[in-house]
Amino acid sequence: MSTDENRNDQLEDDLQGTAEESVSGVEEQPEAASGPENEADALRDQVQDLNDQMLRLQAEMQNVRRRAEMDVEKARKFGLERMVKELLPVADSLEKAVESTAGDAEGDALVVSMREGIEMTLALYLGSLKKFGVEQLNPLGEPFDPQLHEAMSMVPAPEAEPNSVVAVVQKGYTLNDRLVRPAMVVVAKAEDAPKIDEQA
Repeated sequence: MSTDENRNDQLEDDLQGTAEESVSGVEEQPEAASGPENEADALRDQVQDLNDQMLRLQAEMQNVRRRAEMDVEKARKFGLERMVKELLPVADSLEKAVESTAGDAEGDALVVSMREGIEMTLALYLGSLKKFGVEQLNPLGEPFDPQLHEAMSMVPAPEAEPNSVVAVVQKGYTLNDRLVRPAMVVVAKAEDAPKIDEQA
């Protein structure tokens, strides 16, 4: 056999194979017509599922971002709370120093000048704390508030309103409106109030 004949045989075989594939493709075509529709429906369902997942993920990411922003804001506002608690005794000591020298108003000039210096130091100190959101609670004469005040005792005080603060033992403090330390107070009791056993 010559090469030309070999080529002719090979071309005939290729043509015959192509014709058989075409015939088989035509025979299977009715089944394939429903196939693309099913495939398109499946793809639509898959796209819808992926869109739903994407929307859920976006909503969750927004929630995570919002929570993180709130945590950062709380940390910024209240991160100083522990330090403020440690600094409050300094303010208490300065106030006690002012109180201890208050009775010597007409006395020694040295004591008077010391008291003035302590008062200025205390004012400067409280001003510095205020810059960071620390507010002092001095509830003298105000109604007793159990959320901000701690009652040390109740005393009869006919000139004061019942349940009002008649004395402040220790001032309280808040940090950005959150209570850091309650004010320790003495509260006026009503004259007809039942006697409470304070020893219990």
